[in-house]
Amino acid sequence: MGDMTNSDFYSKNQRNESSHGGEFGCTMEELRSLMELRGTEAVVKIKETYGDTDTICRRLKTSPVEGLPGTAPDLEKRKQIFGQNFIPPKKPKTFLQLVWEALQDVTLIILEIAAIISLGLSFYHPPGENNEGCATAQAGAEDEGEAEAGWIEGAAILLSVICVVLVTAFNDWSKEKQFRGLQSRIEQEQKFTVVRAGQVVQIPVAEIVVGDIAQVKYGDLLPADGLFIQGNDLKIDESSLTGESDQVRKSVDKDPMLLSGTHVMEGSGRMVVTAVGVNSQTGIIFTLLGAGGEEEEKKDKKGKMQDGNVDASQSKAKQQDGAAAMEMQPLKSAEGGDTDDKKKANMHKKEKSVLQGKLTKLAVQIGKAGLVMSAITVIILVLYFTVDTFVVNKKPWLPECTPVYVQYFVKFFIIGVTVLVVAVPEGLPLAVTISLAYSVKKMMKDNNLVRHLDACETMGNATAICSDKTGTLTTNRMTVVQAYVGDVHYKEIPDPSSINAKTMELLVSAIAINSAYTTKILPPEKEGALPRQVGNKTECGLLGFVLDLKQDYEPVRSQMPEEKLYKVYTFNSVRKSMSTVIKLPDESFRMYSKGASEIVLKKCCKILNGAGEPRVFRPRDRDEMVKKVIEPMACDGLRTICVAYRDLPSSPEPDWDNENDILSDLTCICVVGIEDPVRPEVPEAIRKCQRAGITVRMVTGDNINTARAIAIKCGIIHPGEDFLCLEGKEFNRRIRNEKGEIEQERIDKIWPKLRVLARSSPTDKHTLVKGIIDSTHTEQRQVVAVTGDGTNDGPALKKADVGFAMGIAGTDVAKEASDIILTDDNFSSIVKAVMWGRNVYDSISKFLQFQLTVNVVAVIVAFTGACITQDSPLKAVQMLWVNLIMDTFASLALATEPPTETLLLRKPYGRNKPLISRTMMKNILGHAVYQLTLIFTLLFVGEKMFQIDSGRNAPLHSPPSEHYTIIFNTFVMMQLFNEINARKIHGERNVFDGIFRNPIFCTIVLGTFAIQIVIVQFGGKPFSCSPLQLDQWMWCIFIGLGELVWGQVIATIPTSRLKFLKEAGRLTQKEEIPEEELNEDVEEIDHAERELRRGQILWFRGLNRIQTQIEVVNTFKSGASFQGALRRQSSVTSQSQDVASLSSPSRVSLSNALSSPTSLPPAAAGHPRREGVP
Repeated sequence: MGDMTNSDFYSKNQRNESSHGGEFGCTMEELRSLMELRGTEAVVKIKETYGDTDTICRRLKTSPVEGLPGTAPDLEKRKQIFGQNFIPPKKPKTFLQLVWEALQDVTLIILEIAAIISLGLSFYHPPGENNEGCATAQAGAEDEGEAEAGWIEGAAILLSVICVVLVTAFNDWSKEKQFRGLQSRIEQEQKFTVVRAGQVVQIPVAEIVVGDIAQVKYGDLLPADGLFIQGNDLKIDESSLTGESDQVRKSVDKDPMLLSGTHVMEGSGRMVVTAVGVNSQTGIIFTLLGAGGEEEEKKDKKGKMQDGNVDASQSKAKQQDGAAAMEMQPLKSAEGGDTDDKKKANMHKKEKSVLQGKLTKLAVQIGKAGLVMSAITVIILVLYFTVDTFVVNKKPWLPECTPVYVQYFVKFFIIGVTVLVVAVPEGLPLAVTISLAYSVKKMMKDNNLVRHLDACETMGNATAICSDKTGTLTTNRMTVVQAYVGDVHYKEIPDPSSINAKTMELLVSAIAINSAYTTKILPPEKEGALPRQVGNKTECGLLGFVLDLKQDYEPVRSQMPEEKLYKVYTFNSVRKSMSTVIKLPDESFRMYSKGASEIVLKKCCKILNGAGEPRVFRPRDRDEMVKKVIEPMACDGLRTICVAYRDLPSSPEPDWDNENDILSDLTCICVVGIEDPVRPEVPEAIRKCQRAGITVRMVTGDNINTARAIAIKCGIIHPGEDFLCLEGKEFNRRIRNEKGEIEQERIDKIWPKLRVLARSSPTDKHTLVKGIIDSTHTEQRQVVAVTGDGTNDGPALKKADVGFAMGIAGTDVAKEASDIILTDDNFSSIVKAVMWGRNVYDSISKFLQFQLTVNVVAVIVAFTGACITQDSPLKAVQMLWVNLIMDTFASLALATEPPTETLLLRKPYGRNKPLISRTMMKNILGHAVYQLTLIFTLLFVGEKMFQIDSGRNAPLHSPPSEHYTIIFNTFVMMQLFNEINARKIHGERNVFDGIFRNPIFCTIVLGTFAIQIVIVQFGGKPFSCSPLQLDQWMWCIFIGLGELVWGQVIATIPTSRLKFLKEAGRLTQKEEIPEEELNEDVEEIDHAERELRRGQILWFRGLNRIQTQIEVVNTFKSGASFQGALRRQSSVTSQSQDVASLSSPSRVSLSNALSSPTSLPPAAAGHPRREGVP
């Protein structure tokens, strides 16, 4: 990574140059080593080696203004020589690896062992086999052919284990594939602006080549390394690479290095790309990490190493410990594909998602119960056999009989394991995974690009949505509809002739020059459509105003190209205005400003009158203007923007860094009212939310009157209700105590009624979200969803339970911090997400209701059957078919039910609502009673009813009896019809409602039925089935149909009467919130993540050590100051920051965005203090 000694280095480069036939004036290595330098070192190096950045551009055969010619051969050649802008993803797990992982399952291992022992014993014919003295007295019925078939049971168990493993592995594999697809889709959607052949074009990040001239602006995530050529006020957050949270100011003469993976926090500019893909700084780190991953895995199989950055490969490996026993499964599968995704979110979610918490708990409870049952079964069987043989019949234990006895014990062991297998719901994690994966796939069609699987299900529990106004609730097509120019308030666009020529000229220049040059209005794509707005929408509205006044902004811009702008104060959330300084022909300066009207007007002391002459503008004039012009505009729901200018003398040159002095004494040119119409579908969507028990709050940077007007149009507030609309200042005043600290009790007084927060800063948004989430004001913890598009929304998006980023208007930083990306920026898509989230929850409840009925019945049958008749009426292989295959299919069938609008008619479930409600418990127990009654009736009097031989007390290897086949078949039929009952969990009567909207369900039910016929008629010995006659089949189906009738009977019993029924799978308050909130950051990490992070931290430490050592060596070599190296070392001392530094770029930047380092609020200060990570 570091360069070699200089002479050595240059000789190597000479060789390289010649090998490229002197194509370009610099080689990849030269550029790569150049990019490793920082600040002044880099400037010195550029001066020594190249002269200046223009020379580098010439050597790379590119023009700082025109960019690359963009011809295909040229781009190809550049890709060959300098590499592509693409970091190769980590290899996905192969199917065999996934199979191996699925085999680690404890229950399956027990079954495999049992099957192998059973197989071994069946081939071993001990000498005492036919010895009358052994306890095989009953085995007289056995003929030779049957004894030969003893191996079948073992083989069949092994076969079914293989089936299960393949199904699980295939499921994981398809999930991984889906994630990669999703990831690549996110990556393809990432475009970047470059200049090619003089045209500004947007190209996918992977297409960027060395020599491209890229335009960088506020909110970008830099896709490659480059050198800064020109620009204004560019500030970069480099914490993702260096861990230093201060923003770094970039300039051509002080620090021109722009590094990939860093965020532009302010300003704009151009850079020439010098290193891409694996040669960029981020790429180098990834290659190190990737190489490290391999060794790490060899060393330590358990802590799976993963790189935690979005754009790099998302290796969706499952974090799974060989020892993570059966009961951990739901967590593993629901989360598995997602652990590193979560890591990326830097563990900002305190608890596991609600559903996973409940499921894990439930599965553990069931698993324990199953273990106890199976142990009791085995013990009873063994005791009964030994007592019966050696005590009652007084048989001696003959050595030659030992193998026979062992065979009996193995059979008992297999029955025990079968009980355990049936008791544990393996289908559960599968149902969760399928349900989530299916929903995520379908949500893509509803314009929700889900980045973190569990966000989908959390959305179903959402109780509050804090939404932006612009672009989410409104169309984000800004048009100027009112204006105040030359002392006249025009209610529509004024006639150009009515405006003084001088004023007009100033107005056009002020708008054309003082807006990003990337913002343009292009002709419509289709005839009759609206012109296309590109870039910042507010600026588009102003440029549209210029065009409406029959003027043109292009000539003004070509006369004053971007390179000639003297200084630009870019818009940020603190300034709320933007200003551009230009040099006039007479060497004096003129500054154009535009921004929120009440802020810019405060700085105006003159205003242009009708004749285009400035007149004095006193504070009382301003108050009058606010009343007469700005408030009426705002009450119509318009955003008011003030455009102003100021002339400054050339000597003495003003102190440009003293912003307050520069931005004063302005002359107001005009105030415009910009309309941003509400999206037509939003009021309906908000009504649905309110009906579904979700409070919608609007958080906006706009004026309070504008915000209130829009909120009324949307239906967020209704006149006459009791609600609050606050401005950011007032909100802060109310929630802080005398010392200026935020107090939770104060927030609790405000948020329940707060509906609109206007003129709010990103910090206010974060405070509000944190306040609502931490509130204990309601009995349920609030689940908050937040939408955001700007870089500064990152903290709030991360803090929220579900963060929605805007796909079109959103910056890369916002997308990075979010859980779901709204590809159409539309609020009504959020409502769809709520619907899908609730649907996931319901699907899993449906599946549980079905699954637990099967489990309860099968366990009791196996247990009592074994205790009374010494042999389970349902054989091991049959149980496996019922349990594993039907579960898998049922999870597919029930988890793919499409959502309906009725889901939005109920309130959110909340965190303490148990997974299995009383109604569901009633259904489970009710159906279990029906099934058990019938099965036991068949078991004990079935042979009399059907006039067949009894299957009870059959000897060890006897042929399958019709009696037990009927029991097995009836059992399966009842499950099939009960699957239809399970489609409804709230006690609805019509279980067939909408059944044909779900073709998967119908296919699976019919398919299972067909396979069952095959098993019974042709399964023979392996499945312990003997073929049945038609009338016996009819009886089985008839008893099965009884399930539907019985379902109606159960639905008639009022649940309120059954107070004794327990609910199961609830999260108690205690478990959900960590004991010490202060220490919350340490507690966030659950065990699997801790393992994962340990590997990661070791890597980062190793990496930092390497970097430091290289720097120390270099420093000694060049004899420069030793401090640089030490500085690097100190910035990485806290391990947690190492993780943060790569996994979450926009988290660190919080601290300085919030306040000065001396008085960090807990939200920011909590971050660097995370030392307690193992």
